[in-house]
Amino acid sequence: MIEIKVCPSTLQEGFDTYSPAARKQLFDGKVVSHILDFDSPNNDGADNEDYLKNVGRISLSGVQPKASIVVNADNQLVKPAEGERGTYILKPAPTSYALLDRKYCPANEHLTMQLASQVYHIETAANAICFFKDGEAAYLCRRFDVGSNGQKYSQEDFASLSGLTNANGGSDFKYSNLSYEECADIIRKYVKAAPVEILKFFRIVVFNYLTLNDDAHLKNFSLINRGDGEYHLAPAYDLINTSLHLSMPRIFALDKGLFKEGMQLTDAKTVSRNDFEEFGRRIGLSARLVKRELDFFAAVYPLAKELIARSFLSDSLKQSYWLSYNYRRATLTFV
Repeated sequence: MIEIKVCPSTLQEGFDTYSPAARKQLFDGKVVSHILDFDSPNNDGADNEDYLKNVGRISLSGVQPKASIVVNADNQLVKPAEGERGTYILKPAPTSYALLDRKYCPANEHLTMQLASQVYHIETAANAICFFKDGEAAYLCRRFDVGSNGQKYSQEDFASLSGLTNANGGSDFKYSNLSYEECADIIRKYVKAAPVEILKFFRIVVFNYLTLNDDAHLKNFSLINRGDGEYHLAPAYDLINTSLHLSMPRIFALDKGLFKEGMQLTDAKTVSRNDFEEFGRRIGLSARLVKRELDFFAAVYPLAKELIARSFLSDSLKQSYWLSYNYRRATLTFV
């Protein structure tokens, strides 16, 4: 079993399990172990029956399997009882051999989510790393669409809100039809306080660029109604530096990029601050507001480097993450 010297949620030093702050955010203060009571399904000789007994049916989103789990009366992470709604999502490492360093995908997603939350103050789904009994890491995420009483909130992703499906949008419908500018139009159509939510959306788009997340497709943005009758942009989720795992990463997930008419992007073309200034203008943000936000994202934050260093990535991937992130940050400092 890996030796833990930082909180597997906040990455704060001096902890060998979840810190009190992490327990409050993730488990309402309950003392839950970071070690699961069953093995990963990925290892040779794994008892998959035991895995299914503990997590139940698995869904597959893209190449990464997901299981729904709960914290039981004994403060253990287990599969929901019959008819019980899951309150957490467990993501083991992906099974696709096409991905590079795939066993580090959970650590990558966890780090990227922590950077969003701690460094850039973006609202994210509460998250952590946990470990199977055999030592393999998994990503753990608290569902934000389920209330403390088990109530399911209304949530619609941008693909659904735009009416796109395989049937009318093609097999790559969540990537090939809209731009991020058109995503802002979706917010404007369905959200009463649209200017506030569009600013949040702008910040997530810039953050995804900064952290090389080229999988921010239409199903990875949602609107949610938590019972107050109003829709808001859901907390950020599925944030990951995809360049660490793809042999041919892109700049943006959406084929059109930032603009409705598309962008001509090649390996020789680096997106510049000018592009995001134009994007902000088009989606209705003032020049002053856009400047403030881009200055914020272009700044150097020692905490970012510290979190990368404390993450559960391998040393070589930590170096790759830092270099790629710092290069993208630098591109936001010049036009």
